[in-house]
Amino acid sequence: MQAFENSVQMLQVAAKAAIDKGGEDLVALDVSQPLPLVDIFLLVTGNSERNVAAIADEVEDRLLEAGHRRVRREGRAEARWVLLDFGDLIVHVFHSEERTYYGLERLWKDCPTVPIEVAESVEPA
Repeated sequence: MQAFENSVQMLQVAAKAAIDKGGEDLVALDVSQPLPLVDIFLLVTGNSERNVAAIADEVEDRLLEAGHRRVRREGRAEARWVLLDFGDLIVHVFHSEERTYYGLERLWKDCPTVPIEVAESVEPA
C-alpha cells in the first residue's frame, strides 16, 4: 500500500501544478488493477495548444523538483495530447477536442476515481 500512497502524493503535486496553469476537468483514475505497472492516470484539459504545453511543462517541473524521475514524455511538440510517464503516475494533458475524441474516461470507466486534494495557496499580504 505504501507504493500507492506515493502515487497519490505524486498525483497531488501534479494536480496542483496543472490547476496553477489553468488545467480544467481533472480526473484521476486508479488503473492499478488492469495495468499492474501503473497506479494512476491523471487526465487534464487545456484550452489551447499553448495552454496544454504550459500545463505539461509545469507538471513535469514540479514532479522533477519533488524528486520523481520522468520515464517518458510524448506529444510535447504538437501539444494536443501530452503524455508524461512518471512510472506509477501517468499524466495525460489534452486539448479539449482530443480529450473528447479519445474518451479515456469511457475506455477506463470500470476503474475507480482517486480523490484529488489540492491545498489552496495562500498569497502573502
